[in-house]
Amino acid sequence: MPQARPISAAAARRFLVLRHFLAPPRSLAAVPESVLTVIDRLGSFQFDPLVIAGRNHDVILHARIEGYRPEWTDGLLYERGLLFEAWNKGLSILPTLELPWYRVTWERDRAAHERAGTFRTNADVVRQLLDRIREHGPVSSLDFERGADIDWYWRPTNQVRAMLEALWEVGTLGIARRKGNIRYYDLAERLFPAELLEERVDEREQLRHKLLSRYRAHGLLGTGGQSELWIGINERLDDGTRRQAPLRAELLSELLDRERLVPVSVEGVRGVRFVLNDELPLLDQAEAELDPEEEAGSGSGNGAIAASPRPGGSDPGVAFLAPLDPFVWDRRFLKELYRFDYVWEVYVPEAKRRWGYYVLPILFADRLVGRIEPRFDRKANTLWIVGLFWEQDFRPRAVDGFVPAMRQALEAYRLFGRVGGIEWAQGLETWGRLLTPRPARGSSSGTTAAVRVGRARGATAAPGRR
Repeated sequence: MPQARPISAAAARRFLVLRHFLAPPRSLAAVPESVLTVIDRLGSFQFDPLVIAGRNHDVILHARIEGYRPEWTDGLLYERGLLFEAWNKGLSILPTLELPWYRVTWERDRAAHERAGTFRTNADVVRQLLDRIREHGPVSSLDFERGADIDWYWRPTNQVRAMLEALWEVGTLGIARRKGNIRYYDLAERLFPAELLEERVDEREQLRHKLLSRYRAHGLLGTGGQSELWIGINERLDDGTRRQAPLRAELLSELLDRERLVPVSVEGVRGVRFVLNDELPLLDQAEAELDPEEEAGSGSGNGAIAASPRPGGSDPGVAFLAPLDPFVWDRRFLKELYRFDYVWEVYVPEAKRRWGYYVLPILFADRLVGRIEPRFDRKANTLWIVGLFWEQDFRPRAVDGFVPAMRQALEAYRLFGRVGGIEWAQGLETWGRLLTPRPARGSSSGTTAAVRVGRARGATAAPGRR
């Protein structure tokens, strides 16, 4: 391995916001093509169907694109065909041109279903589904009478739904569109260019590409971290068992040999991290933006937000980061670089949650300064702020520029959710009065300017709020 380039903690934080299009937030143009700009750099977005505060990939894009609209990504997925859904790190949205480098998942799932006899056991249903799709076009499981449930992954599932899902897993079908969380399937040959479906890439090269995609998405990953960082990067043996960690080390060595990645050592962070070779100019920019005192005494934490120079040369802004945003993938890294302890608690039993059900990190400039729990209430036409938590060493009122930046972020989030007002849960009255956006005189934005306090689905501000 080449010698690691040492960088300060301050330079690492500045580099991450620059390369994630968060310096400042919502800086990309309000056009659908900005979605392609983001995915060209990050490689993929995780797709999660929960819409409590917006779907995960939509929140990712909202943080980076001015006036982002979810239908832009839907159009790229289901109308223009420039993006598609497949497994990478979980269910992900990927560039269609990279399809040949993600076929490994189709091929492995086909082998697994063949071992399990999935299509043999359900041959009649599979034949009926494919005949129906060939003749009538895209279908969902709702287009068929509900049949018997069969054993399927975590729980018994309707046979039609299970076979549609299985045919998608092996690449016979693709997702033509979604209506809410209902998937409509069509034949893959109708959805993807023939040359992409015919192209074959060596499996090891596919796995190397998948590994590189994780470093593309985050920007400063190391070799460890929680296991979900490395989902799907393994070697499958004939019996279906996996060889994982040794293979990752081999693939990483190959990426270094090909000069796709460059090792760095970050002040205060254990282990070697890796930067994409073609992003070294951004790392140089990050170091050049820092004054010598900040560079020398950067350390970790959030207390001293640099007033100048600004990240990217602009006034610092606030962004709410999605729970599966690549920026927050590596939880150990967040603790070491930012002193920020983040776990998405949506799957944590309520009694054990420290923060809340759907809590988003708050980024200001190049620091993580708190957490917010927003919810869109469509019936009430309201953005509810259910929880708000500041890091122990961050004082919102004392930091120059933070309050107006937070107001702007809340207003942008309200517009993203297409609701008419912002309301605050009980216990957050003081913050509501300070942070609720005040529209300019004569504005037609529709924001509810007055602070309204109530209970969103019975919720109150969580304990521990600062």
